Amino acid sequence: MCLAIPGRITSVSGDDPIMRLGRVDFGGIVKEINLAYVPEARVGDYVLAHVGFALTVIDEAEALRVFGHLEEIARIGAAEAAQ
Repeated sequence: MCLAIPGRITSVSGDDPIMRLGRVDFGGIVKEINLAYVPEARVGDYVLAHVGFALTVIDEAEALRVFGHLEEIARIGAAEAAQ
């Protein structure tokens, strides 16, 4: 199973559409992600990323909803590990 993670674009570099890169903040962890699949993506946009590629642009509400689900999964995992 694959999991795409939401992140917020903080900067964009490169003019070549294939090698256009974005620095994307994933809840405090910043990674450089290829933006070739989302040419419409701009600084401040949220994207879903998987294996170094942004797959789609999502709105902030969707990103926050996914962050909430991921936090809940982490809480459940921590509670189970503590037992």
